[in-house]
Parts: sequence; C-alpha cells; structure tokens
Amino acid sequence: MQNGPAVRRRKLGAELRTLRTGAGLTSGEAARLVGWHQSKVSRIETGASGVKPADVRLLLDAYEVHDRQLRQLLLMLAGSGDTGDRHRWWHAYRGVLPPTYRDFISLESQASTMRTLETTVVPGLLQTPEYARAVTRAAVKDLDDSDLDTLVEVRLARQDVLRADPPLVLSAVLDEAVLRREVGGPEVMARQLERLMEAARLPHVRLQVLPFSAGAHVGLTGPFVIFSFPSTSDLDVVVLDQLTSSLYLERKEDLMAYSEAFDTLRMHALSPEDTLDYIAGIGDGA
Repeated sequence: MQNGPAVRRRKLGAELRTLRTGAGLTSGEAARLVGWHQSKVSRIETGASGVKPADVRLLLDAYEVHDRQLRQLLLMLAGSGDTGDRHRWWHAYRGVLPPTYRDFISLESQASTMRTLETTVVPGLLQTPEYARAVTRAAVKDLDDSDLDTLVEVRLARQDVLRADPPLVLSAVLDEAVLRREVGGPEVMARQLERLMEAARLPHVRLQVLPFSAGAHVGLTGPFVIFSFPSTSDLDVVVLDQLTSSLYLERKEDLMAYSEAFDTLRMHALSPEDTLDYIAGIGDGA
C-alpha cells in the first residue's frame, strides 16, 4: 500500500521501462540518446526519483512512441499541465482540496474504466447536488458554507467524465444499504434514486444492486475502486478510500484479487434490468 504520487511514479517508471525494452534499447543506450547518465534512466524506471514531463517527452521520442493517448497518460502521471483543460480543471481548487483527493481526481479523469463497490453512499459520479451537499456536510466537520459549496462544485465537476468523448465506462455495485439510507431527507433521497435510474440507462454505465437477501459477501470488508487506463493495463490501480486518506494497491496479485472480488459481487447482485425495477420499488416505498 502506498500513497497516490508514489504509485504513479512507480507505474510511470515501469511503463517507461517496458517501452524502452520494446524499442530494443538498453538503459545505457537510452541514456546516450537523450544525453543523460545511465543511472538517471534507472532511477526513473524504478520509481526511485521523480521525472519531469519534459524528460518523459524526451524518452518517448527516443523510443518512437507516437500513440497520442498513451503519451498524454504518461505525461499526466509525470505531472504535466498541458494534457488539456479537461484533465487539469481541479487545479483551480488546489487551495481547498487535500492532495489525496486531487490525486484521485487525476486518476479518475484519465481512466477509461472504473469499477466500484459502494457500501454506504451513492458513488460521487452519480450523486445529485443536494445529496452531495448532505454527504459532504456529514463527512467533513466544521466546513463554512463557502468551502462546502466548493466541495460540492468539485463533486459535480467530476461527473463530466461520464459526458466526455469517449466517456468513462462505469460499472458500480451498490449494497442495498446505499439505497435505504436516507441522506438529506425524503425529497433529496427520492431525487437521488431517480438520478440513479437515469444514469443506469446510459450505455456506458452498468449499475447493479446487491440486495440484503444476498447475505454475507466479499464486499463486507469495505468499498473500493478499480481504475483501468487506455493503451496499457500495467497502470491499473485499486483505491481504498479512508476517512483521512486513500490507499493505493498496485501489485498484480492485489489487482487480480480485487478484480475477482468485483466479478463475484456482480454475479451475486441483481442484473442491471432487475436493478432498475428494484430502485423504482424502493422509490415507491417498497
């Protein structure tokens, strides 16, 4: 388990190493091509030191990597600010957002797919403004109205990934408790259930409810998110959200364990079609 920046540095280094070997170059040959000492290439590839976006560009050019999407993703991991406004909008909120949240948003903005289990609240990407306000007010104490407004604004801005071209592909399993917990009062919750049904009808959103009748399940240990990225699976990461921080799992065995757990949860959950009926029933007071 590591923090987000450390994970991104290691994953960036590993991908650059893969690209170097794919180009048929040793680390020494790569260093000579860009005018560095071989030890600098080694430190970057092992994640022992950070790397500037300009240096990543040099390496990608040396390795003749022309895939625009892959280049943008690797530059984002290096902290580049020129990957497009869509991928950097949260920097305007730097003074309010904690670093762990900013790092989560940066991964979310570049991911191609997101698989998530939620056991307590509606996923942020599917929350209504009123629901987001009630959740944020409860989770973050002593917020003044201005900061609360800002955090809700950020939550809603994150949802643009579902309207992008191409959009983020979202697969979410919700424990029934998420639907039964009355957040913000009856009217807020009623609108939130409607919002879930609207989102579930989108072609790139797969929503499934895990009913109480499913009994004990592998997700009882808590919620998690699995991000997958375009062009390469080596950058996939699991995020475990904690009260004051986020933990990132990057080992292949961890990714496999959480992917298998998610598949199991989906198998025990209601189908997307039955989920729509189930949410509608709860909205009608069932």
